[in-house]
Amino acid sequence: MHKPLLVALLPLLAITQPASAQMENFSTGPVFEDFGPTAPVQQSEPLAQNTMFKISFDVATAADPDKINRTIESAARFINMHVAAGVPEENIQLAIVVHGGASLDLTNQAFFAAHKDGAKNASASAIAQLQDHGVTFYLCGQSAAAHGISNADLLPGVQMSLSAMTAHALLQQQDFTINPF
Repeated sequence: MHKPLLVALLPLLAITQPASAQMENFSTGPVFEDFGPTAPVQQSEPLAQNTMFKISFDVATAADPDKINRTIESAARFINMHVAAGVPEENIQLAIVVHGGASLDLTNQAFFAAHKDGAKNASASAIAQLQDHGVTFYLCGQSAAAHGISNADLLPGVQMSLSAMTAHALLQQQDFTINPF
């Protein structure tokens, strides 16, 4: 390779290499060992152990094939990250409100497979694990009607709400904030 071309390419190589190297800093746990990776952070102001969180996540985008829904995994990341930072798990209350294209991610395997060319619902196990840790899932009833989803088609523990708007309004009345991510 020509020396001037190599010199010109070096900054580009430096830009692309750290991204993959930086991902090595991420790991799962301490609550969810199979999903929800986070990285340790040296905080300027560490969180107090009595910090309380009541947060709802809004999920409208369906999971990529054979992957956990990205926003549902974000809820696991939120729990892992804050427990690792010293916040007791019992101080974290999360609700996940699902609507639109993501509605199928809350359905049982038979319904999911029938509507996704036989595919496996990769989010189902994560949803069950999150529920085991107190996370509540709400499905927008309006989206359910649009997708032909009945209560019998839902994963165990998923609650049917009149709408996503209703679920968020009721959660806000219970002092939940909406996660903007």
